[in-house]
Amino acid sequence: MTQEKNKTLGILAEFANPGELLKAAEKVRDEGYRNFDVHSPFPIHGMDNAMGLRQSKLGYIVGAAGFLGCVGGMTLQWWVSAVEYPHVISGKPFFSFQAFIPVTFELTILFSAIAAVFGMFHLNRLPQLFHNLFYSEKLAKVTDDGFMISIEAEDPKFDEEKTKNFLTSIGSTSLEVILAK
Repeated sequence: MTQEKNKTLGILAEFANPGELLKAAEKVRDEGYRNFDVHSPFPIHGMDNAMGLRQSKLGYIVGAAGFLGCVGGMTLQWWVSAVEYPHVISGKPFFSFQAFIPVTFELTILFSAIAAVFGMFHLNRLPQLFHNLFYSEKLAKVTDDGFMISIEAEDPKFDEEKTKNFLTSIGSTSLEVILAK
């Protein structure tokens, strides 16, 4: 049980400013670490490229859901007015698509919005009720003026001493080893 309590879960390294954090993220990526994350109080332009992140799939999910909403809305209205309940109203044809545009548009937007929310939750693996970084004493500083990189122990390249030396060599101002409690 004692060995499990003192198990290393990762390392949290602090950097002086956003520019240093961006350069450090590039160096961590180039060194071959894959299971790392960057923490800052605001978004930093270019950080996705510096971390080597791929383009998000969310746009494809939203586009597909919007297309499904558009086609579904138009098909439903066509089926109701031209197939199931064909009534001539004001001399209009059974399938008068101009009258169906508002509902089709609204269903396109509705399906897209729902897909955006749930797709974002799925791709970000939320809700995540606990993470190993919650053991950190310094992580709270990120919400105000802290710029940090965390490398998790599950990373194939992770070796505690080598990782600490590497983070120090790229300009980390302080390090914290995250231990299980």
